Amino acid sequence: MPTISSLDPRINRAGIPEDPETAFIPKEQLDQFQTYEVFVQTKSGGHHNHVGSVHAPDPEIAMAFAKEQYCRRGQTFNVWVAVTSSIFSLDIQDSDFFETVPDKTYREVNDYINTREKIEAFKKSKQ
Repeated sequence: MPTISSLDPRINRAGIPEDPETAFIPKEQLDQFQTYEVFVQTKSGGHHNHVGSVHAPDPEIAMAFAKEQYCRRGQTFNVWVAVTSSIFSLDIQDSDFFETVPDKTYREVNDYINTREKIEAFKKSKQ
């Protein structure tokens, strides 16, 4: 089987075949660990924040790996691990998903501040 010839000696030592599709044997199913995303809660009642990922064969070991990797420093109240393949997210091409959201400025604090000022001005005018 002919191999790739390169000026880099590391490539030559690796013995990379010219046609990798026929030369490499496919890996067995579950040969690699699953990837788990780790979410940590740093204060009681706070939000869980994504801090990274770990590779583990099952959720219990993923939790142990997450504790050792991400909870050694500082205070931690809770840890979540989730299989990465179970997380669904939108692609950048799907940004039109949010275009149908109506204007909701009435939920912003500034609108309430303006209302309070109007009420105070109304009270003063009635005195």
